[in-house]
Amino acid sequence: MNSFLDNVYNRHLKRDEPKFKIWRSAGLLLTYKCNARCEFCYYNCSPKQGGLMPVEMAINSWRSLKELAGDNAKIHITGGEPFLYWQRLVEILQEAKKLNLGPVDMIETNGFWATDEDIVRDRLKILNELGMSRLKISCDPFHQEYVGIEPVRQLAQTAKEILGPERVLVRWEKYLDNPAANQRERKYIETLKDYPCRFTGRAAGHIAELAAKETIEEISKTNCRGAFLDAKGVHIDPYGNVFNGTCSGIIVGNVSQTPLTGIWRSWQPRDKVIETLFCFGPAGFLDEAVKLGYKPAERYAGKCHLCTSVRQFFFEKGLYQSVIGPAECYIESDD
Repeated sequence: MNSFLDNVYNRHLKRDEPKFKIWRSAGLLLTYKCNARCEFCYYNCSPKQGGLMPVEMAINSWRSLKELAGDNAKIHITGGEPFLYWQRLVEILQEAKKLNLGPVDMIETNGFWATDEDIVRDRLKILNELGMSRLKISCDPFHQEYVGIEPVRQLAQTAKEILGPERVLVRWEKYLDNPAANQRERKYIETLKDYPCRFTGRAAGHIAELAAKETIEEISKTNCRGAFLDAKGVHIDPYGNVFNGTCSGIIVGNVSQTPLTGIWRSWQPRDKVIETLFCFGPAGFLDEAVKLGYKPAERYAGKCHLCTSVRQFFFEKGLYQSVIGPAECYIESDD
């Protein structure tokens, strides 16, 4: 297990200065492919996106996180929709169990596959035997545009029976119990009020515009120092790209090139993109972006919305490709 001083940025700080936190969790994005194309997706997942994480990459990342955080390490598997690749999901869990890496903390799904009671029971029993701690089921107006509510209800009910209620998370349960709430756009604003989301990926599009209330002047008063330093974990996409915390589309390293432990140890805000966000927030990009033709909106739904908008512009200009990527986070493959 590492200490704060194993990170190069932390070594030069005074005792009372905020430190770069040790990553204790990692979300493995098994794929960008999803049966749904939700308006609030933090990436740009859809039926036409791709990628499939190799077993070796998943296991190496899992092992590296345990080296970094010890017994505090927690892995969850997400996507995209991981149940589109059921066999790969099982292979990863089987190898982790074989190597005694500990239980996977959580597996996420939208439940689209839960249309047959026998299949649901068989899969839940397999996941239980392979050490899954919790099952997280997405349920909200965004997902229910693409997934019928009955399979989701069946999955939640059967999972609570087999795993126990304490091991089943339904996000968000009020929509599971209230089908009348599953309406399209008129419910979006109410949902965002109930459950604020991050305006990154596709979520920085239509629904961010619906929620846009902050001016650039207001956003410019904040930076992203805390977002980088305080993030307790990362997400790793199927190509090995590492995103600090929930900042999708901002690459801080790649586990195919450097183990996760090494990425954490060497992290510091020296890259231009990350240094700008760290010191000035996304408003720090505006002078350069405007000179290149970016046209700011009057209002944004927050700094993540502005950040995603400017990064999208830079991506389309082919700028900062080592950090602003991969294409899946910026290109709508359905178009």
